[in-house]
Amino acid sequence: METQQVRTCFTITFTDDQYIHAKSYVEDMKSHPKRVFWIGKEGKSEEELVVEQIAHRILSGFYNNDSFKAARHIIKMESLVRS
Repeated sequence: METQQVRTCFTITFTDDQYIHAKSYVEDMKSHPKRVFWIGKEGKSEEELVVEQIAHRILSGFYNNDSFKAARHIIKMESLVRS
């Protein structure tokens, strides 16, 4: 099976509550350095980790109880297929 690589850029919006929740999640993960969460995160700032957590939750559907709500979070998406 062949795989393809797609580079995608999302523009998202989030609430203060979502930011606070993600920040506390990242803080909690600091006390668990062996968790899968940390794979590929070396050298990233705390702000990057918080924003990545918010994006992960939005794109994974944690905040998307219905499709109309999802549309409010994901403002724009651009993709480039590389072969």
